[in-house]
Amino acid sequence: MLIDTHCHLDDERFGEDRKEVISSLGKNGISRAITIGCDRETSLKCVSIADEYENIFCAVGTHPHYADGFTDDDLDLYASLSKDEKVVAIGEIGLDYFYDFSPREKQKEVFVRQLHLASSLSLPVIIHLRDAYEDMTSLLDDNRSLLKNGIVFHCYSGSKETASIYSKYDAYFSFGGAITFKNAKAIYEVLPSIPSDRILFETDSPYLTPVPYRGRRNEPKYTNIVVDKAAEILHTDAEKLKEISTKNAFELFKKLK
Repeated sequence: MLIDTHCHLDDERFGEDRKEVISSLGKNGISRAITIGCDRETSLKCVSIADEYENIFCAVGTHPHYADGFTDDDLDLYASLSKDEKVVAIGEIGLDYFYDFSPREKQKEVFVRQLHLASSLSLPVIIHLRDAYEDMTSLLDDNRSLLKNGIVFHCYSGSKETASIYSKYDAYFSFGGAITFKNAKAIYEVLPSIPSDRILFETDSPYLTPVPYRGRRNEPKYTNIVVDKAAEILHTDAEKLKEISTKNAFELFKKLK
């Protein structure tokens, strides 16, 4: 069995058949999925979904896109929600300088505040990172004491060299449908450089649908396609890779059960 460590089941694209998508996970080889909040509203919805379905867990937090609207009340809410047994991480949080939907200084401030929250709750963090590698490295260096409960870079798209830098924080790296794309050339160098005990898989559904289903809504069941591609790149057995990544997920997300 396999765990989709990052999806967005709260998304409106699952509005009409969410129950069917979730109930079919087991027969598609997915034992659990972690649905990820991006702001106050989506975090509340993710907790509600996780509480409704035994095989769904969740994370709460403010995505860098929404950092400009972040308030103290949001931080208090995330702290309260995290008491729920189904909340396994703070996320997704981080930096996004590609879109710059929020001022960069605000993104950094909100990221660090949520690192403090995660540390106080003994929870790992799920990091969104795009075109902000230098600032991310600086912030992690400055706040290394807050990382003791683990971090994962979701949909990792950085270089082999950057992955090596982040490995000093004992980081995990999660890979999704993008590794199946034709332009994903660097992954053939990056993925083999990641220690096997630090690899996770995800879909980021409903986004980033893997080949051959691009253009359709992504779903957690397509985690299998991601693993098959990773196994091809690593010249290893897909079933073995599923076993390893599932073990890794339990190591990082201690509240998974």
